[in-house]
Formats: sequence, C-alpha cells, structure tokens
Amino acid sequence: MPTAELIQDKAQVKEIDCIMPAAGLSSRMGQWKMMLPFNNQTILAQSIENALKFCSRVILVAGFRADELVKGFQGHPNVTVVVNSNFEDGMLSSIKVGLASVKSEHFFIAHGDMPCIKTEIYRACWQQRGDYSLFPGNQEQTGHPVLLPKTLIPSIVNSEQTGSLRKILMQSQVKYLHLEDESLLLDVDTPEAYQQLLLQSSN
Repeated sequence: MPTAELIQDKAQVKEIDCIMPAAGLSSRMGQWKMMLPFNNQTILAQSIENALKFCSRVILVAGFRADELVKGFQGHPNVTVVVNSNFEDGMLSSIKVGLASVKSEHFFIAHGDMPCIKTEIYRACWQQRGDYSLFPGNQEQTGHPVLLPKTLIPSIVNSEQTGSLRKILMQSQVKYLHLEDESLLLDVDTPEAYQQLLLQSSN
C-alpha cells in the first residue's frame, strides 16, 4: 500500500511522466536483458513498477524486439509504448523518440535495466525540481533517474549531438543531489551485473 506521504506527492500534480528506454540489443549481456527474471517478474517490469510508484505514466521506448513490448504493455493503463525504429543509433535516439510523448512540466528519465531505483529517490528529485537538469548522484557518478524540465525538450531534440544526453544537458544548468544509494547506479548490462543483482535480492 502507498504511504500517505506518497499519496500526497502524487496528488500535488496530475502528471509526472517518466521516459524509460528499453530499445537496445543487450549486446554486452549476450541475451535480451529486459525479459530476464527478477523478483518474480522481469527486470523491465520491475523497473516500470518502481517508476509508477511515484510517476503517473511511463513512456516506454521499444526498439529491439519491439513487437513483444508493444504486445506485453499495450493494455497497461499507465504505460505508453513508443517505438524507435532507429534504435541502433543509440540511447539518445530513443530518448528523443520518448520526448515527443511527454506531457508533464517536469519528467524523469530512468532506464529499463535499472530495477532497483527506490521511490525515495524519485521523491527526493521531485522535491528539488527546477529549471535545470537534476541528477541524484554527483559529477562523477550522476545516476538515475534524471529529472528535467519540459523547457529543455527543444534543445535536446534539435541538438546535433550524437553521443550521450549528458553532454547536451551540460550545456545548460545542472544540479546534483549527492544521494548515496547504490540503486541509482546499478544497471544490468553484463552477466556479472545480473548475477550481482540476483545475489543482492536474495539477501
């Protein structure tokens, strides 16, 4: 059951979108990581569930095996699936596709392979929102979720940058929360990281 504090947070705004890229090939994992088992569901399903404990909607960006994600989540009332046909161009291309569906004045970006991000991290970021990019970590380890104002969307979409979103965001004001929580850094990119995830969840 959600806490009274969480209910109050969500009551203060009608919309909190979260873009969640899940379009990659999982080449470092050697198999499609989004559907790997975790907590009696999948890595992706857990990541979505975590986001929806605070956000009102997840904009799920599919690419590789997109048909499976469309079929799997098309009936979910709080998940909007969009497809990046150019997903092999990298993460930034998927984020740009997701941006077209954003409705809320501020929105999160949280990756589909980060199934341990806690509600408290979303809340802490939301409470410090402003006209700047907000990272939960620090300059060296920025972490996720990232919280952005909707006003930054044009500069991201129109940027000729082909690398990371972070490089674009660094061209304007950025703030860090300096939270110390390993969940904001734990992404599941390799078999070793997956085994670490399973080990932690069993303890």
